[in-house]
Amino acid sequence: MDLQIRRATAEDAQVLVDIYNKAFYEDYVKYGECPGYGRSVSDMIKSINETSKYIAYVGADPVGAISVLKKDDGLYYLSALCVIPEYQRQGIGFQLLEFMKEQYKDWGRIELVTPADKKKNINFYTKKCGFKIDYEEMDRAVKVYHFSLNRE
Repeated sequence: MDLQIRRATAEDAQVLVDIYNKAFYEDYVKYGECPGYGRSVSDMIKSINETSKYIAYVGADPVGAISVLKKDDGLYYLSALCVIPEYQRQGIGFQLLEFMKEQYKDWGRIELVTPADKKKNINFYTKKCGFKIDYEEMDRAVKVYHFSLNRE
């Protein structure tokens, strides 16, 4: 698979909205809410200006995205790592995470949150990527796990 990853700009806001809506639709239906689903283009432009976002393409097709926020020296937060359903389980999410680690060579710790009942997410982050679950909490009506990956 020929995967290309490039940094998103404000002109990519609609592309990102479309990726997020496809990738997070299942969560929206399941939980009745999802911070990644149903965003407006103007909200996405604001988010692009506040966080670093990258889009993964297979050929000309946008298939996934990663959103990275630098919180502190060496501390990064993944506010989104998503792949549209028809391209999941093909290694794209893993490649996006590896791309992020290559782009931010100073990373010492990466943190993220995912719903506690999303078994495929939990397996991906823990078994494939090496993250650990730090703790759980309720985020409104959804129980979530907080994950971290420390550089060794």
